[in-house]
Amino acid sequence: MKALLARKMGMTRLFDEDGTVVPVTLLHAGDNVVVQIKTDKNDGYEAIQIGFGDKSEKACTKPLLGHFKKAKIAPHRRLSETRVDSTEGMELGQTLNVSLFAPGEKVDVTSVSKGLGTQGTVRRHKFATGPKTHGQSDRWRSPGSIGQASYPARVFKGMRMAGHMGGVKVTVKNLRVYLIDEENGVIGLKGAVPGKRNSIVKIWKR
Repeated sequence: MKALLARKMGMTRLFDEDGTVVPVTLLHAGDNVVVQIKTDKNDGYEAIQIGFGDKSEKACTKPLLGHFKKAKIAPHRRLSETRVDSTEGMELGQTLNVSLFAPGEKVDVTSVSKGLGTQGTVRRHKFATGPKTHGQSDRWRSPGSIGQASYPARVFKGMRMAGHMGGVKVTVKNLRVYLIDEENGVIGLKGAVPGKRNSIVKIWKR
């Protein structure tokens, strides 16, 4: 398994050789640094922890600062642990970049989706709207009936209703790597990636 942390730059469109328009999300991975190596002997499983983004020592808690100093690595803003088949050949402070992946590969991307606040059932659950006429001019986006009869006289748990939307961890699978710019640390994925611009995403392949 291989993984990288990256910052979402935004979307653009590129063209294939035959002129087909391809929607591409650009992610700036830069350098990911190996902060910790976990082995089956010491921890019960094989994994590496990677750090991404600069962070001042002043902004770190003492335990976190000690964690970085133990590895003799400058503080990083985001940490992520990834299980691997073997940690052989991995070293503390080793840098990982977009060269881990190649154009044409299929990868999974995990991030926090855009927070949309409180939304109604039409937007949140794709409910159909009601008629705008026949006395319903002010009710056409209402959810409709949610209750029961005199028995059981309550609303069942799990009913789809208005509420908080977005701001949750989302994984999109099988996005194709469209381009790799190793010089600038940019990776382009065909299609949309969850999260708003400048959010941190994890690109990984099992």
